Amino acid sequence: MSQPVRKVLPPIWLVLTMLVGYGFHKFMPLVQLFPAPWKYGGAVLIVLGVLMAATAANLFRRAHTPVIPFHPSTALVTTGWYRFTRNPMYLGMVLVVCGVAIVQGSLGAWIPVPVFIAILQLRFIRGEEEFLEGIFGDEYRRFKARVRRWL
Repeated sequence: MSQPVRKVLPPIWLVLTMLVGYGFHKFMPLVQLFPAPWKYGGAVLIVLGVLMAATAANLFRRAHTPVIPFHPSTALVTTGWYRFTRNPMYLGMVLVVCGVAIVQGSLGAWIPVPVFIAILQLRFIRGEEEFLEGIFGDEYRRFKARVRRWL
């Protein structure tokens, strides 16, 4: 099954989301949600998100299957974080943007977060699920039945 090439990959959307969030935080902070020292708790989410995304990507590399979305997969990874979520790389990125928004502390920093999640869901995850069903068939459908999309 052929899929359209996505020229703007999820890490680029991640960076764009953080930049837009910073812009809103700086120029339209709205309300300060997390004062110091509480806002520094966002660093925990950032570290967890980076760790989750990096270790999930490493599982793909060890299985010799592409990390880049919509490149033909050669193996279905179901270990590590994939026992709990079908999308740990994307979940890790969401944790990072949420952590950054908490560190910035303002409501404005949260404005692009739901847009980022929607982009991941609509532009990548749904299509990838169809793509993987086409490659792995019943094996992927059983995986989908056993493991949630996000958490």
